[in-house]
Amino acid sequence: MADAVLHPLRIANFRAYWLSRLTGTIAVSAQGIIIGWQVYTLARETMPVKGAAFLLGMIGLVQFVPLFLLTPVVGLVADSYDRRWIVRGTTSLLILNAAMLGYLTATGQLTLPFLFLAAVFVGVARAFAGPAYSALAPNLVPRESLPTAIAVSSIAWQVGTIAGPSIGGVLYAVDPDFAYAAVTALLALALVFIFLIGAVPQPPAQTDRHPLRRIADGFDYVRRNRLVLAAITLDLFVVLLAGSTALLPIYARDILHVGATGLGLLAAGMGIGASVASVYFSFRPLKNQVGVKMLVSVAVFALAILVFGVSTSFYLSLAALIVAGAADMVSVYVRSSLIQLHTPDEMRGRVSAVSQLTISASNELGEAESGLAASLLGPVGAVVAGAAGALAVTLAWSRLFPELKHARTFEPPPFPDYEPKQGVATP
Repeated sequence: MADAVLHPLRIANFRAYWLSRLTGTIAVSAQGIIIGWQVYTLARETMPVKGAAFLLGMIGLVQFVPLFLLTPVVGLVADSYDRRWIVRGTTSLLILNAAMLGYLTATGQLTLPFLFLAAVFVGVARAFAGPAYSALAPNLVPRESLPTAIAVSSIAWQVGTIAGPSIGGVLYAVDPDFAYAAVTALLALALVFIFLIGAVPQPPAQTDRHPLRRIADGFDYVRRNRLVLAAITLDLFVVLLAGSTALLPIYARDILHVGATGLGLLAAGMGIGASVASVYFSFRPLKNQVGVKMLVSVAVFALAILVFGVSTSFYLSLAALIVAGAADMVSVYVRSSLIQLHTPDEMRGRVSAVSQLTISASNELGEAESGLAASLLGPVGAVVAGAAGALAVTLAWSRLFPELKHARTFEPPPFPDYEPKQGVATP
C-alpha cells in the first residue's frame, strides 16, 4: 500500500473531488435504473415484451447520441477551461433534470416523451462532465501519488456506476417520490463537494494551434499509442456485447418474477462485487502483470454474464452478477490507470473524451443493442449471444494487441514507438 502520508485521500482537494465523483455517479446511475424501469413499465401498458424491450434500449441510444456528437468539443473544453467549473455547471443541469422528473412522477404527469427528453439532458451533461472529471484528478495530487489517485478515482466512478442502480431500484421500490428526492439530494451534495475544491494548476491551452488540429491530436494520440488503444477498445466491444444492465427490468419482471424489489437486489449484485474488489485494491493495489490480469478479468466478466443469461434461479443470477461486478472492477482499475498514466496532462481532457466515447458506446449504445437483440432473439438469447461474442473479442485482442500481455506495471515506458506529429505534446 502506498505511503499513508502521500495517500490521495489525505489531500483535501482530492478528498472533496472523490466524494463529489462518488455521490454524483451514484445519483446518475440510480436515476438511470429508475428511468429504465419507468420506461419499461409505461411501455408494457400498451406493448408486448419485445416492443417494450426495444424502447428500453432506445433510452441508451438517446443518451449516446449527444455524447457522440459532442466528443470532439468536450475534450478540448476540458483542456482549455477550468475543469472545476465544467463539473459545477453540468452537475447543476443534472439537479434540475432530476427535480423535473421527480415532480412529474409525484404529480402523475410522467410520460414516455418526458423520460426520453430527460435522458437526452443526462447525455449532454455527462458528455461535458466525464473528461473534466477524469482530467482533473491528476491535477490535485503530487506526481508520486498519481497512480494511487487514479486508482482511487476509478474506484469512486466504478462503485458509483455499479452500486447506483441497486440504490435506485431499492429506493424506487420503497417510494418513487423518495427515490427522486434522494437522487436530487445526492447531486446537490456532489455540487457542494466540487465547490470545496480550491484553485488547482492546469496546463495552459495550446493557443498556437487551431482548435480543430488540437481536437484531432487527441484522436491521433489514441490511435498511435497501441496500449491505450487496446485498453479502450477492449472495454468498448466487451461491454457493448456482454452488458446486461438494460435488460435487468425484463429479467426481474418476466423471467425471475421478483418485481421491483428483486430488480434492486439484482442491480446490487454487481455493486457488491465491485465494492469487494475496490476494498481489496485499497489494501493490495495491483503492481505486476497488470495487462494479463485485465485480460483474465474481462474473460471472467463475460463468463459470469453468460451464467446470468441462462439462469432461472434468482440466487444464481445474483451470484453471477456479483462475480461480474468484481471482474469488471479489476478491468476498470487497470484500464483507467494505464490510460491516465500513459497520457500527458495537457492532452488528458481530449484522451479522456475519446475514452468516455467508447465507454458510453459500450454502455448507452450497448443498452440500445441489448434492447434490439432482445426484441429479435428474446432477452435470454441476447445475453447469451453477447457473452459469447465478448469472450471471442477478448481472445482476439490478446493476439492483436500483444502490448496488453506485455504491460507488466502501470508506469509508462519511454514511448519508443510513439513520435507525435509537430505540435503534439511529447509524453
